[in-house]
Amino acid sequence: MKEIKNKWLELIIVLSAPLLSVIDVFIINIAIPAIKKGVHATDAQVQLVIAGYLLGYAAFLITGGRAGDHFGRKKVFFWGMLCFTIASCLCGLSATPLQLNITRFFQGVSAAFMVPQTIAFIQVLFTDPKERAKAISLFGITLGIAAITGQVLGGYFSDTHWVIEGWRLIFFINLPIGIVTLWATHRYVTETKPQQNGKFDYAGILILTLALFCLIYPLTQGREAGWPLWSIGLLLLSFGVFAYFIYDQKKKLAEKRNPLMDMRLFKIKDFNIGLLAVLFHFMLHTSYLLVSAVYLQNGLGISALHTGLYFILPGILFAISSIVASKLIIQFGKRVLQAGVFLMGLAFILQMELWKPGASTWLIISLMCVWNLGNGLVLPSLLNIVLKSVPPEFAGAAAGVYSTFQQTASALGVSIIGGIFFYFSKQGWQIAFSAGITAILVCIVMVALMLYLLPDGKAVNQNVPLAVD
Repeated sequence: MKEIKNKWLELIIVLSAPLLSVIDVFIINIAIPAIKKGVHATDAQVQLVIAGYLLGYAAFLITGGRAGDHFGRKKVFFWGMLCFTIASCLCGLSATPLQLNITRFFQGVSAAFMVPQTIAFIQVLFTDPKERAKAISLFGITLGIAAITGQVLGGYFSDTHWVIEGWRLIFFINLPIGIVTLWATHRYVTETKPQQNGKFDYAGILILTLALFCLIYPLTQGREAGWPLWSIGLLLLSFGVFAYFIYDQKKKLAEKRNPLMDMRLFKIKDFNIGLLAVLFHFMLHTSYLLVSAVYLQNGLGISALHTGLYFILPGILFAISSIVASKLIIQFGKRVLQAGVFLMGLAFILQMELWKPGASTWLIISLMCVWNLGNGLVLPSLLNIVLKSVPPEFAGAAAGVYSTFQQTASALGVSIIGGIFFYFSKQGWQIAFSAGITAILVCIVMVALMLYLLPDGKAVNQNVPLAVD
């Protein structure tokens, strides 16, 4: 009985990683106006507050997973949590946009090392299928709670003025949670046996990080600077660096070394189509959270606290529709996701037409509910739809690529669609919201097209591990 108790206690402890990492994505969206004012940032600089975190997360996600295998999952989880806690405090102490964006990047890097260990611990601790299903459901519930909590806390702290500015508490809240988790990890979590399975591809990490930086940074900063030559040059350089990364990874695979990404995955047609669906879905998903949160406050004059509260009921509906989708997809396959895409598109069109000054609270929340009802049918099930054609021996590598693509897509959404939104904000927030939603609708169409091109198989590959949300 003691072993069972310890096993579930360990799970609760390591679930703090996805809890904190997801909270720190959602908590920022509501607080963007307060942060912008607090550190005297430009629109482009506050975009980087979100995109920089996702950039660090995406670049080191695969490395973080492998580090746990190589050095021991408890050790990597502990140091990842420690670095995340320190980086969070440095974010809260930031006095300039540059300081905040640098510390946010390292906060994302540390998240990339601690979160994959949670998934690995689930696989190691729970070998019984029923227990593992229960553990996975707790993982999903944690992500849902984190999303709702992040929105509410972001709104609450943005409207709070104590000894220090309220938005700084958004980052300092991680300090007590981090300290308790570090103590509990040291005291109760057992170490896993390290697997010395090859060297790290340090060069691959560096090349991928450089390529992502050359792509994301000019997309956020170049627009505000009037697209100077350096921004165009960096964008062009990013394509060259990405091409070299692909060449480098193929070469290492041919030489039987240990590349960061297994390029053989990209020979699977359905996997490539699925990744494009992931790209456009997470571009629209993350950018919408930013665009809607800023518009509700600046465009419709709703307080930060009430804006956060508006996301509670839609968040609950998201959780419910996610559970329903997991059952329906076995019978109806990709049609479940297509129905979700339709609901999301309908919600966005109605929001663009009806969310105007004077719009009722009921109207705003009901359309957000339609959006999240559809999103719940798509987002959690996208992983299985994308990876079901991947052979079991590539399951781990495919999940790593999926997660990296997901975080990169989120950063691109904030940079591109967020950039369109802030560009048109000079002409008025309503015009900006319409422009942002139009860009989001383009992504919706592309997701629908990719789902149409995917096969309609209803069987789901159960051997594929979870991806990081």
